[in-house]
Amino acid sequence: MLDDSEPPLTRSWSAKFGDAFRGVREEIHSQRSFRVHFAAGLAVIVCGFALRVNLLEWCVLLLCIIGVFIAEMFNTAMEALARAITRKLNRHIALALDVASAAVLMASIGAAMVGAIVFINRLGILLRWWG
Repeated sequence: MLDDSEPPLTRSWSAKFGDAFRGVREEIHSQRSFRVHFAAGLAVIVCGFALRVNLLEWCVLLLCIIGVFIAEMFNTAMEALARAITRKLNRHIALALDVASAAVLMASIGAAMVGAIVFINRLGILLRWWG
């Protein structure tokens, strides 16, 4: 937190967006798991078009994709902070990193379940499995 005697940090919106896009670029270039999830997200979008999902289904699928991306990015942020604090084994930092990884796992499992429900239902409609 800033000391009250220090002038407030004022930054332009373009600088703030520049930081954000630099973070996205760094995530894509440095994190293999993010690239795997990015490819999975693209596959979901292709399947969505192929199975002609409706507007509500698109909203749900896109929220799931973005949720996984956000979890991955927070996990990366936690890893970077942990490395900045210490390279030594610390049980509190290890626990924080495990929980951050678990968040990615839970987001991924939840997104996969939602995707399966949407796509199986959509496939059933297109193939007239249900009356």
